[in-house]
Amino acid sequence: MSGSVSDLLRLDLQGRAAYGAPQLDVRVPLNTNENSYAVPHDVVDAIVSSVAEIATGLNRYPDREFVRLREDLAVYLTRTTGVAVTAAQVWAGNGSNEVLLHILQAFGGVDRLALGFTPTYSMHSIITRTVGTRWVDGLRGVDGGGPFELDAFSAVAQVKEHSPNIVFLCSPNNPTGTALGLDVVEAVYDAADSAIVVVDEAYAEFARAGTPSALTLLKGRDRLVVTRTMSKAFALAGGRLGYLVGTTELTEILRLVRLPYHLSATTQAVACAALEHADGLLATVELLKTQRDRIVSDLADMGLDPVPSDANFVLFGGLADEQLTWQALLDQGILIRDVGLAHYLRVTAGTPQETEAFLAAMRRLAPTHRQEQSL
Repeated sequence: MSGSVSDLLRLDLQGRAAYGAPQLDVRVPLNTNENSYAVPHDVVDAIVSSVAEIATGLNRYPDREFVRLREDLAVYLTRTTGVAVTAAQVWAGNGSNEVLLHILQAFGGVDRLALGFTPTYSMHSIITRTVGTRWVDGLRGVDGGGPFELDAFSAVAQVKEHSPNIVFLCSPNNPTGTALGLDVVEAVYDAADSAIVVVDEAYAEFARAGTPSALTLLKGRDRLVVTRTMSKAFALAGGRLGYLVGTTELTEILRLVRLPYHLSATTQAVACAALEHADGLLATVELLKTQRDRIVSDLADMGLDPVPSDANFVLFGGLADEQLTWQALLDQGILIRDVGLAHYLRVTAGTPQETEAFLAAMRRLAPTHRQEQSL
C-alpha cells in the first residue's frame, strides 16, 4: 500500500506550518504593514501606459538582466540616501522574500547555518529552512537593555558562539519597529568574518530623522548586503518588487540561483513607472509616520506599553491576554497582528480614519484588557 504525499515530504519540513497572515474581509485591515493609501491616479495612469507599451511584446521573454530597473533603483537610492550606488550593485526579485531566497540558495545549504535575532521577521527563518539551512534563534535584550534591544557586545558574543554562514539583521526590526545602530552592524560584520551579513531595511523609508542606513557601510565590506522593498513606502505590495544592494561580485553570484527570466516584463514596467513617480508615492510616508507616532502616544496614555517605532507599525504590550484582545478588536471589524509574543500585539499605522477606529476600540477595551501591574 503506497504512502501519502505527506509521507514523502522532506523530514526537515514535516510538521511545520506555512506562513499565513490572516486575509480577512474587514472594515479596518491593519495587520500586514501595507501602505493604507491607494496608488495615486497619476501613478496609475503612468503604470497603465508603461504596461501598454510592452504588452504587444509579451510573446517574448523579458529582459533577463532587468537593466533599466536596476538603473532606476540605483538612481533612486543614490538620490535619497546620498550613497553612490551603481546598477551593477543592485539585484531585484518578486518581493524582498525572493531576494532573500536567492541569498540563501547561494550561500546557505544543508551543511550551513543562519543566525537571526528573534523576535524578528518570520520569513528569515522560514526561507532559511526551505533550503535546508539550519536556523539559530539569537536573543535580544540579554545585557540589561530593553527586551527587544540588540547591542554590539551581545550580538558579537552570539556570532562567535554559533559561527554562522549567514547573519540576518533587521533594521527597523519587524515586529518590534526598533532600528539598529551602525555600531551593531559593523561589529557583527567584523566578528562574522566568514559570513554574509544581511541587513533587512524593508521599512527604512519610515525611520525617524537621523536613523542611519547600513547602505553607508557598504564600501569596503564585500560580505555586507542591504535588502529593501517597494511594498511598503511605495504602496506596491501587490506589485511584488524587492531588491538588494551589495558588491558586483555578489550580484553576479546570484545569477547562478535565480530562475531564468524571474522578473516578468509587467513587473519591470510597473516598478519603473513607480520609480519615475517616487516623490508622489513617498508623500504618504510622512502621513503614516504621524499616525504611527500618534498610536505610540495614545496607547501609552491608555496605560499600555508601546515600543517606539522607526517603521510603519507599532508593537504594543501590557495586555492581559493578547489573543483575547485580538479577537475583541476583530469583532469590531479591526484586524491587527498577533505575532506570537505573550502580552503583545502589532498594529499597522493607517490613514487617520483607520488609526482613530483602532484607537477608539482600544480606549473601550483598555480598562479590562490591560495586564495587571506588579507592585
